[in-house]
Amino acid sequence: MSRIVYVNGEYLPEEEAKISIFDRGFLMADAVYEVASVLDGKLLDYAGHEARLARSLGELEIPMPASPEEILEIHRQLVTRNGVEEGAVYMQVTRGAADRDFAWTADMTPSLVLFTQAKAIVASPMAQRGSKVISLDDLRWHRRDIKTTQLLYASMAKMQAKAAGADDAWLVEDGKITEGTSNNAWIVTKDGVLVTRQLSNDLLAGITRASLMRYAAEAQISVEERAFTVEEAKGAAEAFVTSASAFVMPVVEIDGVKLGAGSPGPVATRLREIYVEESRRTAI
Repeated sequence: MSRIVYVNGEYLPEEEAKISIFDRGFLMADAVYEVASVLDGKLLDYAGHEARLARSLGELEIPMPASPEEILEIHRQLVTRNGVEEGAVYMQVTRGAADRDFAWTADMTPSLVLFTQAKAIVASPMAQRGSKVISLDDLRWHRRDIKTTQLLYASMAKMQAKAAGADDAWLVEDGKITEGTSNNAWIVTKDGVLVTRQLSNDLLAGITRASLMRYAAEAQISVEERAFTVEEAKGAAEAFVTSASAFVMPVVEIDGVKLGAGSPGPVATRLREIYVEESRRTAI
């Protein structure tokens, strides 16, 4: 049975879903998106995703396509109609359709599209073995704080990583790691301090990142927000990434250099457990 998706006011079988070929999301990636994870049929960290959507739209001067209450209800309807117990809800908002032109007008009607993806997140095989990453130059535009659908370079970097026998790439600019292709990068120092890059236009303000920082503080684990180099990462006790679709994912190898024993370390493993426990407790 096909999924039920949402397109501009309608719940439809995915085969019947349509959007204009003149939609600027298709023509120019003039669109933003959010991904809310689902556990036990409930949404995780939803308030953070809702706030970041509003910020991204505001930065691009795209009007909200519906009220926050309506958008939450669409999420819940899709989870229920598709019977998703574990997975994600993807939401995309485009500026809308108009004849092709680089300039846009203020009276355009945004397009709103949502769909679900059922998949195992908690019992992830990669979380058990750990992820391998390579470092690549960060060649993206300089408004990475806006969660746009401009994901081509991230996709290219991911494919380069796979071609090199790795799982993902950490992107590097001016000698410092910005983030992963679809996640925030972290290291654990020999002293047990968590380090992740400070927020700016250079990286996305991860919702999972923010939640983990809060949980770490509650567990009295020190966190430093600062940039770090590839060499510092290779010499770290542990490393991991955070994202809505991966939670806390241990990184066990960087550019062929194993971290520790080359297997998920105790800090990343425990943080993943804490995140899952707290997310289940606070899901809506």
